[in-house]
Amino acid sequence: MDGEIDPEELSTLLDAHADGSADESESLRIVDIRDQRAFDRGHLPDSECIPFPELTSRIAELEGAERIVTVCPHGVASQQAAQLIGSYEGTQNARVESLRGGIEAWEQAVGELTESDEPDDGSDAGDADEGPESPF
Repeated sequence: MDGEIDPEELSTLLDAHADGSADESESLRIVDIRDQRAFDRGHLPDSECIPFPELTSRIAELEGAERIVTVCPHGVASQQAAQLIGSYEGTQNARVESLRGGIEAWEQAVGELTESDEPDDGSDAGDADEGPESPF
C-alpha cells in the first residue's frame, strides 16, 4: 500500500480524468468495498463496488491498473483492502491508496456522492436496510 489520499486530492484527480487533462497512461480505479446496497445509496463518482468479502475472489479484475484507491465509510477497512490489493501479484506495479477518512471525509470536503439507479424489479429490496416491515 502506498498510503492514503485526501478527498480533495482525489476530487482533483477525478476532475483531471474527466476533462482529459490527466496522464492518459495512468488508469485510475476507485474501489468501494461496502456492500452493493450501501454503494447504491451513494458512492464516489466513477467508483466500482467490490465488497470486501468478495475482494480476494475478484482481485484479478484490478490487474493492470496503475492507480487504485479503496473506499469505505471511515477509511479504516479500506486501508486493509489497499494492503490486500497491493500484495496481489497482478497489481504489484500499481499505486494503491486508501481514501483518508473514507466517505464521511469525502462528503465533508467535497460533498458529492452519486446514487445508483435502483433496479426496477418490483421488489422493495432497496428498503431492506431499514429493517423488516411492521406486520401492523
